Amino acid sequence: MIMNKIFKISLMILVFFSSCNKFLEEEPASFLTTDQYYKTEDQIQAAANGTYTGLNMPFSGEITVAASPVYALEYITGYSRRPRPSGGADDQFLLLQNIENSNNRFETWWNSTYIPIENCNSFIANVSQTTVVNEEKKNRFLGEAYFLRAYYYFRAVRLFGSIPLKTEPTQNLDNILIGKASIDDIYAQIVGDLQFAENAGLPWTDKSGRINLAAVKGLLAEVYMTMAGYPLQKGVSYYQMAYDKAIEVINSGEYSLFTRYADLRDAAKNNAGEHILMNQRDQRNATSIIHFNFVPYPEPPEPVSVIPNFGGAMAPTLAFYNSFASDDLRKQEKQFFYNVKYVGDAAGKLNPFIYKFWDDAAEETSRSGANFSLMRYADLLLLCSEAKTMIDGGSTGDAAGVDAYYAVRSRAFPGLPRPASISTDEVLKERYWELCFEFHTWFDMQRTRKAFDVEHNRIVDLIGFK
Repeated sequence: MIMNKIFKISLMILVFFSSCNKFLEEEPASFLTTDQYYKTEDQIQAAANGTYTGLNMPFSGEITVAASPVYALEYITGYSRRPRPSGGADDQFLLLQNIENSNNRFETWWNSTYIPIENCNSFIANVSQTTVVNEEKKNRFLGEAYFLRAYYYFRAVRLFGSIPLKTEPTQNLDNILIGKASIDDIYAQIVGDLQFAENAGLPWTDKSGRINLAAVKGLLAEVYMTMAGYPLQKGVSYYQMAYDKAIEVINSGEYSLFTRYADLRDAAKNNAGEHILMNQRDQRNATSIIHFNFVPYPEPPEPVSVIPNFGGAMAPTLAFYNSFASDDLRKQEKQFFYNVKYVGDAAGKLNPFIYKFWDDAAEETSRSGANFSLMRYADLLLLCSEAKTMIDGGSTGDAAGVDAYYAVRSRAFPGLPRPASISTDEVLKERYWELCFEFHTWFDMQRTRKAFDVEHNRIVDLIGFK
């Protein structure tokens, strides 16, 4: 439906300009085409920067208060609530009913796919032919673009299923009517793009926040995990490939878990340590919606927020919050959550809200420039453990797999003895707790077709679970 709208708009524009050609006889004086661009290294760098736009597009704010398309990925899981009253678009995901094709959340996700993919396609086509930069720099630039194209397609195929597959830039209106590709073909393109990026000479880390080798291998691990599960169900060989890629990152020694959860919120530790890939934000020009949208509504926490009325987008359900053990450090005050009095509930009642992404600096400036982690080392460790349990039939005593799980678990429970073996269900529950509200849970539920029955502390089949 959305693609049809785009095609109709494109044709309307073409008709309009055709009918007005008498007014447009003068050649434009300042229009740049791609054959006039990519002439200097600065231009190539600027074009490379343009391929990153899709990382942030789903995090865009909307005219309505504390609303963003990205929140739908947590609403649909059933583990979050929206304290602030919501509109119809959000209610469809919160209530899991009457989800319409016209829901505008879909349009943002669609645009967040094909606008940046067009940038990637144009960049790859033009920079592949350039002699402006040496081969080493050119390959690194291309490695970033190939990774990002794979990232956008991976996100989109999990959201929409079969979609158009386009790997060439649009030159005219002749190649915009594209049919759907099979899910198999889309995943083959994703893997091919990531394999190119893997061999493009990218560094293991990049403090500036650009694409690095660990992000490439980490995404490959997640792609293989997804291909092993639903809907493709490629099975054990793909779990093995996922495990192998995760082990490569682990054995690189370039990343490690932070010792304190507070370090996840420390701007000085951005793009390093546990953060493999982050959505880059800037307090002045590219602010983050997360901090102010997650504060309670209508009463802010202490210290009082400068602009508290942005809040109320998301909070954990009480059942999910209670699924954390009482001695889990993540549940302690001002770690992943904090408790405040909320006027929408009974007087004096404390309710949990999300503290995981709290931005202290925003309290002084009224603008949040906090980065948001798109891929954490904890995520990769748990993917490694899960893959090995699936390879070994549902549980494993593999040292690397157990160690990866134990690293995440023991940070939450210091002094916890290392287990001799772990099960798939144990790892999946740890993913629900550790990665909560980071927009991974819905994708995990899709690929595993499992859900976390928080009231009974068990992993259950997703289909049929209420």
